[in-house]
Amino acid sequence: MAGLDVIWADRQDLPASDRGLAYGDGLFETIRVEGDQPLLLRRHLERLVAGARRLAIPLPPDQLQQLVGEALEHYGRPSAWVLKLVLTRGSGGRGYRPPAQSRARLVLSCHAMPPLPAPGGVTATVASTPLVVSPELSGLKSLNRLEQVMASQHLPAEAYEAVFTDAGGRLLEGTRTNLLLRFDGQWWQPPAEGVAVAGVMAAALADGLTAAGERVRQRPLPLSLLSRPECEGLYLTNSVIGAVPVRRLGCLHLPIDNTLATICDPLKLPK
Repeated sequence: MAGLDVIWADRQDLPASDRGLAYGDGLFETIRVEGDQPLLLRRHLERLVAGARRLAIPLPPDQLQQLVGEALEHYGRPSAWVLKLVLTRGSGGRGYRPPAQSRARLVLSCHAMPPLPAPGGVTATVASTPLVVSPELSGLKSLNRLEQVMASQHLPAEAYEAVFTDAGGRLLEGTRTNLLLRFDGQWWQPPAEGVAVAGVMAAALADGLTAAGERVRQRPLPLSLLSRPECEGLYLTNSVIGAVPVRRLGCLHLPIDNTLATICDPLKLPK
């Protein structure tokens, strides 16, 4: 059963028997591509391979790398675009229990680059329902995204993002972004074990800041921190937009800090 079943989204349809469609049994990656140059590709593929290992989905890394190369040639265009990879356990009958043997399926698709947020800062809101992250699934960019769908469905028209807290009111992440807080001259991120998605841009920024001599810490982020005078700025980060400051979260107006751009450009970080 070695190897992958491959679906090119512009040529083929996904079988109705696919476990990703039936149960969300799979993972995905969303990769920004500039022409034929994918940003943070190594980190994306490493996350996908590690996630597949955790879910016991057979994924040959060499074939994955080859298919991504083919996708860059097949879908490539001169401007910025987005390559999406969807990995599922494949087809496997009815019922939650995976088959003893399965052949994983990889769907490759091309998407237009979404409009980028204003560099001067965006408005965000706090999601009305806390995000509960299962320790067994923490960090995985899985196909199970109903909490994010619901929060996005209720997003006010003027808001760019909905930010989740945990049950204790501590900041976790956005529906499609990770958080980076500048506080008292340091950079703080929520603890990795508590977030639903371990973002590749969040990791790349932490490495870039550390290499530049900045101090980056993981620690709980109570919402009350944003009202303190030591708060210097809150950023939303992901691999498509890079990093954008939040100028207002709900009714709270936040300082805009441009320090990050002077230290490391999120879109020019090492792969």
